[in-house]
Amino acid sequence: MLEPALSPEVLAAVGSGRPVVAMESTIFSNLGLASPFNAEALDRCVAAVRAGGAVPAVTAVLDGVPRVGLDDAEHGRILGRGRKAAERDLAVAIGQAWPFGATTVSASVALAAAAGVRVFATGGIGGVHRGAEITGDISADLDALAHHPVITVCAGAKAFLDLARTLEYLETVGVPVLGWQHDWFPAFYTRSSGLRVAHRVEAGAEVAAIFNARSRPDSGVLLTAPIPAQDELDPTMLDEILRRALSDCDGAGISGAAVTPFVLGRIAEATGGRSIPANLALAENNARVAAEVAVAISRADA
Repeated sequence: MLEPALSPEVLAAVGSGRPVVAMESTIFSNLGLASPFNAEALDRCVAAVRAGGAVPAVTAVLDGVPRVGLDDAEHGRILGRGRKAAERDLAVAIGQAWPFGATTVSASVALAAAAGVRVFATGGIGGVHRGAEITGDISADLDALAHHPVITVCAGAKAFLDLARTLEYLETVGVPVLGWQHDWFPAFYTRSSGLRVAHRVEAGAEVAAIFNARSRPDSGVLLTAPIPAQDELDPTMLDEILRRALSDCDGAGISGAAVTPFVLGRIAEATGGRSIPANLALAENNARVAAEVAVAISRADA
């Protein structure tokens, strides 16, 4: 059984029913953002969670120990290039005592659930890849959302995925998809994918009530918060960049997990680096929204 070690602060918060927000470590490693932007992302997300009245709990595997919550002195350990660990890899990372396993969305959701943390903030989730009807390429993130009782707060999914099929998949597995003060499913760098979310919510108390009323006690909820309007990239420009990047992926035979870093690299290059401030802004915004939801969950339980 998965038994993560909780930091003293997180352990005390969970034990007393105080709000906690879990966060993945991949985005804060060099696998997610290059230095020094990864350190800035970590500082901004931690500060946003604390400002919202919740306790930040970064997830990772350190020296083979699954962790939920890191001390400030340990933050430097997750800023380097670890090995990416999805949920399926957690047992391997523990059994082989990886020095640093950078947890993805699926691993972080699993660790949060095992620790009794019910709210998780990330940048964007994985989803159904284009051409999945042939390749079967569907992110483990979606399975994790369906099988762990955690509210995942994100800026939607990456625009190069098949977003319509991603939403269909989430409907099939019974995961409610909510729009935070917004009617449209966001596409990470842009506020709308052109696809509507099934339900709009206006406040954390609504999200808490929905979470507590779900029919499948072991499943989660997806709360999508669009990137702040002032930080959004131009949708028309981004569509063209994505079209070219995906065409180049096909031409180079790039598939599976290698698609994401390739396409994100192309976006950063084509936008002259403007995608990085956008990434930082959406991650910070998600942390802020997650803190509000965590506080509402805590109050609902009081």
